[in-house]
Amino acid sequence: MSDKAEYGAEQIQVLEGLQAVRKRPAMYIGTTDERGLHHLVYEVVDNAIDEALAGHCTAIDVRIHEDGSVSVTDDGRGIPVDTHHKHDRPAVEVIMTVLHAGGKFDNKSYQVSGGLHGVGVSVVNALSKRLTVEVTRDGAVWQENFERGKPGGLEQVDELDSEAETGTTIRFWPDEEIFETTELSFETLESRLRELAFLNSGVEISLTDDRVDRREEFRYEGGLREFVAYLNEAKTALHEDVCYLADSAEIDAGVVRVEAALQATDELQGSLHAFANNISTREGGTHLTGFKTALTRLVNEYATEHGLLKDLDGTLTGEDVREGLTAVLSVKHPDPQFEGQTKTKLGNSEVRGIVESAVHEHLGTYFEEHPDTAAAIANKAVEAARARKAARKAEQLTRRKSALDSAALPGKLADCQTRDPTEAELFITEGDSAGGSAKQGRDPSFQAVLPIRGKILNVEKHRLDRVLENNEIRNLITALGTGIGDEFDIDALRYESVYLLVDADIDGAHIRTLLLTFLYRHMRPLLERGHAYATQPPLYRVRYRGETYDAMTEQERDRIVAEVCDGNPTQVQRFKGLGEMNPEQLWETTMNPETRRLKRITVEDAAAADKMFSVLMGDAVEPRKEFIKDHAPEADWIDI
Repeated sequence: MSDKAEYGAEQIQVLEGLQAVRKRPAMYIGTTDERGLHHLVYEVVDNAIDEALAGHCTAIDVRIHEDGSVSVTDDGRGIPVDTHHKHDRPAVEVIMTVLHAGGKFDNKSYQVSGGLHGVGVSVVNALSKRLTVEVTRDGAVWQENFERGKPGGLEQVDELDSEAETGTTIRFWPDEEIFETTELSFETLESRLRELAFLNSGVEISLTDDRVDRREEFRYEGGLREFVAYLNEAKTALHEDVCYLADSAEIDAGVVRVEAALQATDELQGSLHAFANNISTREGGTHLTGFKTALTRLVNEYATEHGLLKDLDGTLTGEDVREGLTAVLSVKHPDPQFEGQTKTKLGNSEVRGIVESAVHEHLGTYFEEHPDTAAAIANKAVEAARARKAARKAEQLTRRKSALDSAALPGKLADCQTRDPTEAELFITEGDSAGGSAKQGRDPSFQAVLPIRGKILNVEKHRLDRVLENNEIRNLITALGTGIGDEFDIDALRYESVYLLVDADIDGAHIRTLLLTFLYRHMRPLLERGHAYATQPPLYRVRYRGETYDAMTEQERDRIVAEVCDGNPTQVQRFKGLGEMNPEQLWETTMNPETRRLKRITVEDAAAADKMFSVLMGDAVEPRKEFIKDHAPEADWIDI
């Protein structure tokens, strides 16, 4: 634990006043759907994690209460309650009501901070109908209540011994006026909190759900080593040990700390996850570049020294080295600069050299001390290089001259008329029957249709050369225009939106899963940038007195029949498949931008998504059986 740094009202710096967060919540939390809702919890937890990073907190408790509120308790120093000199109010009130107010804008209170832009807890307050903060410090317990961001005044509610433990509890009730739903998901919070526990070894994080009497606790003394082992639970490792390294470097702003862990598996898909100050850097950045460069150079040096490259033309590429490799990289920086479309790309230029040097030095030493591990990693990379050579010819078949060149488009693709990719939509349909209806029902000015015959290859189990032998996948790659592998270019995407249009049955779900596996493994930016959607065609159509009502479930159908049709509908039609819909029905229910229902497919937690694809689509049977056993009670329907 570090020495207690100064942390009082004078350390709270205010950059600007609170703006109308309630009027434009998406500017601060991204969305007002489930993702935005859970983002509120993450912001409060990030404050507690910052206390842990500063060496003042060892336990964090997150609790979902029966009334739908959530509380976060930590045993840190407690938010300052003394009067802020500039605002003439208690510091805790300033932090809760002023945007960009916090102790994270200099390096006196926090050497490293995971709170992204310092807007966190005040935004949580603004978007909650009620919020209560309770602080234990300075020999007393203090409490303040807020109503939709408005302070109620700080009160001392108890007096304690001056040596009593300190801490903060923030409890808030998300505002139904702001959010589409206020129902918090235990599983979503569990995934993020587990990740934070891996990234901050020794910190105990618990999650309790009073609604269903459920509790999980996370504490990982092994940190990143245990993270990699967790990600590889459904995979076969090529060496027992998990390689681990840690290093630090001094810069003007403070100390940059680097941690990494990796283990090779017999999988064909690599799994590399990079974090900066506990934030998942999905778009990469300088730390990831440094890691990849050092790793590739190191494995090449080993392979050359041991004569493993004799039958290869040239050296191993980065993709060769990373095939089947599970790795986690974590960087803690005193002044991180985030950039990119989603602010999840680390931009600090000095970090590349720091990471590159640390990985080359420490992993090089590890390879010398563990020759069997080094041999396993290098041999796996050489095997991947041989397969890459075989894939070159197949890959050339999918190359496109330009994003709008339609000369080589698949014969089954009914392309749209617009030449502007930002206006274009692509519907990937299940089978020729649904494809025929979609082609007739669409608006050809901006909607394209590509029918997929049968179930495409499960790419989780095959290398790229085998994947590219599949005609349906080649058609899909060509239609999208992005290329694949080393030539993948998300900016060459021919359609702004890609819709997976499949039946609402078990076969349709399987086809959608196979398509998502391909997109996740080979075109992940398509998902990360929000281009992919699952259409939600209705299962039932109810007619009554000349009006038409669509229902997604039996319960919704029954409700419409009872409440709208007085129990006496003119007709109730069940759609067994998309092919049964005529073009007009398909347009009205699924393709018309004014009336269709869509679900955007995103990657919120890359590590959790990676593990799930491995469990559900990989070779190992036992983890899949366990998943089915654990989650069988949650199934809404089973198609037998």
